[in-house]
Amino acid sequence: MNSAVTIVQPRLRLEDPHDCTDANDILAVFDAIYDGLVRYGRDGGFVPGLAAEWRADPEARHWTFTLREGLTFHDGSPCDAEAVCLSLRRMARPDKGYTLGAPGVWHQYLGDAVIEPADRLTVDIRLSRPIADLLDILVYGYVVAPSALARYESGDTKMPVGTGPYRLTEVIDGQEVRLERFENWHGERPANAVIRFKLEPDAQKRLAMLQSGEAQVANSLDFRASMELEARGDRTRVVFLAPVSIIYLFNAARGPLSDPRIRRALNLAVDRKALIEQIVHGAAQPLTGFVGPAHFGSDPTMDEGPDLEEARRLLAEAGYANGLVLEVDCPTRLPDEAQALTKAVSDQVSAIGVSLNVHLHEDREAYAHGVRLKKVRDMCVFDSSPLSTFRVLAEKIDARVAGSWWLGYHNEAVERLLDTARQTSDDAAREALYRQAYRHLQDDPAWFYLYNPLRVTGLAGSHPDWRMRRDGVLDVAALPALAHAERSA
Repeated sequence: MNSAVTIVQPRLRLEDPHDCTDANDILAVFDAIYDGLVRYGRDGGFVPGLAAEWRADPEARHWTFTLREGLTFHDGSPCDAEAVCLSLRRMARPDKGYTLGAPGVWHQYLGDAVIEPADRLTVDIRLSRPIADLLDILVYGYVVAPSALARYESGDTKMPVGTGPYRLTEVIDGQEVRLERFENWHGERPANAVIRFKLEPDAQKRLAMLQSGEAQVANSLDFRASMELEARGDRTRVVFLAPVSIIYLFNAARGPLSDPRIRRALNLAVDRKALIEQIVHGAAQPLTGFVGPAHFGSDPTMDEGPDLEEARRLLAEAGYANGLVLEVDCPTRLPDEAQALTKAVSDQVSAIGVSLNVHLHEDREAYAHGVRLKKVRDMCVFDSSPLSTFRVLAEKIDARVAGSWWLGYHNEAVERLLDTARQTSDDAAREALYRQAYRHLQDDPAWFYLYNPLRVTGLAGSHPDWRMRRDGVLDVAALPALAHAERSA
């Protein structure tokens, strides 16, 4: 039997692929087993997945995808347009697409779409509204074999059947998932014949397993502890900027933060670089807008540090020259540094006369539901994880949608830009529109922008040119040939 490449990571669950998740470890397993119509490219953008090609009408309302010839599922059944449409329609149901605190994520985009096969190899999607960024949604539109759907409907997701580069062979007590290369996969043949994902919640133990050779890939390593890998020639430390944005959501519907001057003052008062050193020991980059540098159409400015004089002026203009007390909701995890971060932010904004009264929440899921139901005081610690700029604007910024994480913010100029971008199929033109929106949201911030984390993945061997995919998900099909793995051509 071929030796397996062992991948250790802090989370390991075989979930329903039609529920929305931004958890990179879960997505790594999904991407190994399933395909969507498109996949993220290693160098950015989208590349063919099940679809060999695609096109949209000029208004981005009618999309057509032409499938590759000869696609098969892991159980040997054919993957045709009817099978793809079954999965996409399931994904679009209001009871699917659930993520922490937010039901029906995909339903809001595809729920009223007509998704049907035009012929054996053609998938036709007709939207009720233009979505020029539809590929942002369909990259997570994982296609499941029709033979497995009945099990999924009963809640049994432990025997996944997809078309992806690897097929499931064994699950061991929820602690390990074993996969072997699917030789009929449509893409470039993966270098490693057998892989196994292994659960190890402790970051120090993951690092030790990589160093000892017990594992060949270790995900989510501690930023500082993993630096010792750089002293070894037989291990590779890969540092990448996560698309996750660490922020505070402002309650712009009522209270002091309904005033844009106060929102702007807080963003001017914080020293992001000092926060990064103090709270995450340098493992982040300053965030100066509503999305980070990895996002399509972002236009970040250089972080020049705090401008306390302008922040005080804005507070005085808003009627708070003598100080302001803000009520803050703070979870005890996700982000795990939330409490320490809030204390550090409190210390910094005290320089402009702002005090934070903190309310802790230990139940993270209940906390997320509270935010979704708008049961937020003046502001709350949160993160924003979609890589899609369109999704962030549509789900969190657009007042007309009033999505799960929208808290009363309204900017007509940004909404007009989003409306134009929705029907702008030309990528360069749409990117320019998002850049304009980015600048508006710097001048009139929807949130308290803080930082994008730096993450670390370790690999056995020396692989100086290998890099993580831009969404921060480990693409196992793109791994180099690793120690103890089969290297046959």
